[in-house]
Amino acid sequence: MLRIIANSLVLFLSVICSVSVQAKELPDFTDLVEKQGAAVVNISTTQTIKNSPGVPNIPEDDPFYEFFRRFAPQIPHEQESQSLGSGFIISADGYIMTNAHVVDSADKITVRLTDKREFRAKVIGVDKRTDVAVLKIEASGLPKITVGDPNKLKVGEWVVAIGSPFGFDSSVTAGIVSAKGRSLPQDNFVPFIQTDVAINPGNSGGPLFNMEEEVVGINSQIYTRSGGSMGLSFAIPIDVAMQVADQLRSSGKVTRGRIGVTIQELTRELAESFGLSKPNGALISSVEKNAPADKAGIEASDVILKFDGKPVNNSIDLPRLVAAVKPGTRVVVELWRKGESKKVTVEVGEMPEEGKLARAAKKPSDDAPETVARLGISVSELNAEQLKELQISGGLLVEEVKGSSARAAGLHQGDVVLSVGNVQIRSLAQFNELLKQVPNGRNVALLVRRGDNATYIAIKLDEK
Repeated sequence: MLRIIANSLVLFLSVICSVSVQAKELPDFTDLVEKQGAAVVNISTTQTIKNSPGVPNIPEDDPFYEFFRRFAPQIPHEQESQSLGSGFIISADGYIMTNAHVVDSADKITVRLTDKREFRAKVIGVDKRTDVAVLKIEASGLPKITVGDPNKLKVGEWVVAIGSPFGFDSSVTAGIVSAKGRSLPQDNFVPFIQTDVAINPGNSGGPLFNMEEEVVGINSQIYTRSGGSMGLSFAIPIDVAMQVADQLRSSGKVTRGRIGVTIQELTRELAESFGLSKPNGALISSVEKNAPADKAGIEASDVILKFDGKPVNNSIDLPRLVAAVKPGTRVVVELWRKGESKKVTVEVGEMPEEGKLARAAKKPSDDAPETVARLGISVSELNAEQLKELQISGGLLVEEVKGSSARAAGLHQGDVVLSVGNVQIRSLAQFNELLKQVPNGRNVALLVRRGDNATYIAIKLDEK
């Protein structure tokens, strides 16, 4: 009996010790908040919105004019819209970093420090592509953050956010890094840090700290269906933000490199069709005429493996690498073409503020469609008018998609097939000859144009 009691006591003590050890391993954020919290600021903005007068746009001789003049509610010509955000001090002389969307179109920006002092802020520069803005207040001797290295972050690592969600100043939330290098729609230049830290409206522009009390990101976006936190928040890596901030402080704008190509993700099926063992790289689906890539000899269907000595593991890596290069710089590009590696030198151009896309309509073809059994589609040759309108020299119009493989690959009626692999299509007969060269059951890469965009899709050929 005593032995049973003794064993139970040992087991109980071991459980208590285990819980105690686990409790000691839980992070303590108090020092971080005490030391770094003063460098986080609240940002409030005011924007004047001009409204139309209370009387609708009705001629004075209209019978209803007098009615609206007397009885319609008179809306002020101008109204003020206010919003809140967060930011953090990056230099003791008053430079502050925040999100571009926090201060976008603001007429008045007020920065409030943790000691309750308020300053009128001036916008030094805004970069909407990365959602980074730099402000300046007239002050000195301010507490500032320490910049960390987001490349050293590990998935699962603890991180802390400080900001003003819903206007509640100096709110602290914590969580872990959920993923790194996230690519979001319309954000080609930012490899976002995903976290499960509670981020809400008002946190935008605030810092994300690691456990070394360093800023590793700017809290920028959340994924939500309710308007509040759902455990999916995204931060701009601080190294990306600081590169932008340095340019904004020196010139008030950001210049980026471009080479003039359209890229797409290289799937395993596409990689196989181009003779690559791994789906690494950025697949070029089109090259802008007379752009730097065109002058360097880069072609559609090339797969860029390295840019300026840096590996391109995924298609999302290329825009960031190109954008980071100073316009006018000559860099070496390693690419894959027709089963072998090749190197070309390209002189990087400057990215314009806004790009332009040509738009061309596709009309039904004059020729009767012909069924391509191995792909499960019906196609027809484009007439001269269609070729001129689309500004292409050859291609086949997809009249109908019958096969499950073609449908699953994403081929649609109305698409224009421009090439098989890297061979441009001139006629239907040539198209069938090219398909004959591909073994049954293998994937074939088709360059397909849809609207303004051209993209490669891989379709598995019928084995029958």
